[in-house]
Amino acid sequence: MESTDQHTPSYSLKELIIYFIKLGTWGFGGPVALVGYMHRDLVDRKKWISEDDYREGMALSQLAPGPLAAQLSIYLGYVHYHILGATLVGLAFVLPSFLMVLGISWAYVAFGGIPWMQAVFYGVGAAVIGIITISSYKLTTKSIGKDLWLWGIFIVLASFTFITEEENIWLILASGVLILFLKSPPSFPKKSLAMIAWPALLQIPATLSTSGKLWQIAWFFTKAGAFVFGSGLAIVPFLYGGVVKEYHWLNEQQFVDAVAVAMITPGPVVITVGFIGYQVAGFAGASVAALATFLPCYLFTILPAPYFKKYGKHPGIKAFVEGVTAAAIGAIAGAVLVLAKRNLIDIPTILIAVTTAAVLFRYKKIQEPFLILAAAVIGMVLKFYVIK
Repeated sequence: MESTDQHTPSYSLKELIIYFIKLGTWGFGGPVALVGYMHRDLVDRKKWISEDDYREGMALSQLAPGPLAAQLSIYLGYVHYHILGATLVGLAFVLPSFLMVLGISWAYVAFGGIPWMQAVFYGVGAAVIGIITISSYKLTTKSIGKDLWLWGIFIVLASFTFITEEENIWLILASGVLILFLKSPPSFPKKSLAMIAWPALLQIPATLSTSGKLWQIAWFFTKAGAFVFGSGLAIVPFLYGGVVKEYHWLNEQQFVDAVAVAMITPGPVVITVGFIGYQVAGFAGASVAALATFLPCYLFTILPAPYFKKYGKHPGIKAFVEGVTAAAIGAIAGAVLVLAKRNLIDIPTILIAVTTAAVLFRYKKIQEPFLILAAAVIGMVLKFYVIK
């Protein structure tokens, strides 16, 4: 039975924490796949979270800066268990992949690079495309339904994201406003309007003069967490501009390796900041980079969350959320196409992606980590023994 009363959840906080520890440990595929897993597991299968609560979380996560999947996990923790739930769930989701990245970072430094990673990523990257394609398909059909206006928004945002290779917060806001005026023209509560407008204010640029490497790391990654909108993928261009071009902390190959680490480890893609921080200043640098990146998104989720809970059932808010959700899912679909264009570079990668998607579509109970492992082995065999 679905629980809609936030005071009588059908699950314990311990159960939710355990779920997110598992998701952070085995959840491959980046933000697109992760938000799909949350919907599949928590809304469809377990019925711990209502469809409305999930949509509100998606809308807030898309409107606020920072990593999409991490913000959604924090919001879902907040739904029934408030700040304590949001805090513990966020930690449970991020910590497993952070610890894995620390281990890889140590090996990378100790052994002078990881050439095998490119071979692994050759197969894993292709399999990830198959996984996120199926996740995006399920999320789209479930959330948008047969509403032609929502499909129109979906197509526009998917096309824009694919063509420009970036997500636009203004188009997402405009989509919510459009559906609001189409479905619920009456006046908005003033507090709700303020809640909707606040993300735009966060795009004001900021600069600060700092001294000391850890302070530089803290400030740079705070900006990354506070001023970059969109999914985890959206942060990559920002990181490149600062890490490689401005501060010269990493060279081109090291940065490519950092992105590869994010893709072959489970959990949020943004956890690559831990790898970057480790290369710059060891364990302290990794810890500061991760904390500075995730703290803003935590605050930008829990602070407006009470307003979403209080006004979320208002017809105007629901219409706005519908528009934003359709736009967010369209942007996710566009990101899938961008990733496919970059990662499906030859016939073997295309075959791996198509096979992965077909297997997941046909066999519902197969777990994604097994497919990831198989793709990693195939990638290494192809790179070392077939493709010279």
